[in-house]
Amino acid sequence: MRQYKNKILSLAALVLILPMIGIGCKGSGTISQDELQRVTLEYWRVFDEPDDFSEIITAFRQNYPHITINVRKFRFEEYEGALLRALAEGRGPDIVSIHNTWVNQYQNIIAPMPEAVTLPTTIPDGRQQRIVLRTQPMLSLRDLRNNFVDVVVDDAVLDNNIYGLPLSVDTLVLYYNKTMLTRENIPTPAATWNEFKEHVKLLTLQDRNGNFVQSGASMGTARNINRGPDILAVLMMQNGTEMTDVGGYATFNLRPAAITNREVLPGRDALQFYTDFANPAKEVYTWNETMNEALDAFTNQKSAYFFGYSYHLPLIRSLAPGLDFGIVGLPQIAGAQTSTNFANYWLESVTKQSEHQNEAWAFIDFATQQNQVVSFLNRANKPTALRTLISLQRNDDDMHIFANQILTAQSWYRGSHAAVAEEAFRAMIDQVVNGEYKAEDAITIAAQKINETL
Repeated sequence: MRQYKNKILSLAALVLILPMIGIGCKGSGTISQDELQRVTLEYWRVFDEPDDFSEIITAFRQNYPHITINVRKFRFEEYEGALLRALAEGRGPDIVSIHNTWVNQYQNIIAPMPEAVTLPTTIPDGRQQRIVLRTQPMLSLRDLRNNFVDVVVDDAVLDNNIYGLPLSVDTLVLYYNKTMLTRENIPTPAATWNEFKEHVKLLTLQDRNGNFVQSGASMGTARNINRGPDILAVLMMQNGTEMTDVGGYATFNLRPAAITNREVLPGRDALQFYTDFANPAKEVYTWNETMNEALDAFTNQKSAYFFGYSYHLPLIRSLAPGLDFGIVGLPQIAGAQTSTNFANYWLESVTKQSEHQNEAWAFIDFATQQNQVVSFLNRANKPTALRTLISLQRNDDDMHIFANQILTAQSWYRGSHAAVAEEAFRAMIDQVVNGEYKAEDAITIAAQKINETL
């Protein structure tokens, strides 16, 4: 009987000890201020200003005042090189922004999200505050599918692990010069690619020497159109191209099994369609390699249409404050049953090198929740990645076009060298425009180059 009683006492003691070490969902182990370890998280990003996170950080530190978060902004051109050098030297940041096409490439450097994290948490206790160890679950795969748009699940998950969460998901849209369209008696911007072609013919003006006085659109080349590979990729996807197979290998040069007509190669045909706009022998000739960069041409009113993202909006406004322009959704193939749009965005992740992975993941989880991320989206003027905020942004003057496209947005490259894949697309375009290869040969060479990176 005494032995049985001792076992009960031992179990009771264990039950009291477990919450002290953070086991369970709530946790209740009290920690003194002297025992609390101060933590500083270094957070590296591109594009957005550190102040865009001020409200999120302030709210996070109400529960975790012992955690300081330093947000550092890099120029895109220097970011990846600086990050890789810092990690190689053992001084890398805790939290990093990873482009959605870089996840596989960085898998050995970033840590998967854990199932739960246990952290000291400050909670109100009457007029005072108490610090307890609290365990909180992280997002499950089901949560990710329910909360975020589909493309995030496709990009962020490897081997059933979540490697990052986005604050925003951007999509490719069509900017247009209202004055130019009105001058050519075009009442509404192009909604289909057939309309786009007809508009380009009307909007393109050349002098007697064949030089462009006005371009209908920045379309057709590789080097002076910043996101040319994205435009071409989404044309392929809209045209029914299977960009990769189940193993991730590039198949955009092949004929999908569903297409029985041997004359049809949807990837090749999309490449031909794109490059025709830079071909002097075509009616839609509107652009060439001598033109200024696409954004400059648009803001200087040298081109009527420009393909861009939400991050181009403040650039256009600052570069051309008097420009009368509008934004519409990406043109689609006439008669298509569904829309296909293109996603371009960043995931927030944690480096394996970080000594504070629990704290870092807790912040990412907190920052990407609906109640918190709204302040970032409003400050940065970015489209949402969360399903629950789409209806809200559909009422926003700047964001409604992007919000309308986000559910049908896709990406495709998930290999180990995104930069090599993008260069393969640019080289493919160059080869056709310069007459070096026919479209069918150029696209096969590009697919082979990309498959070497997988």
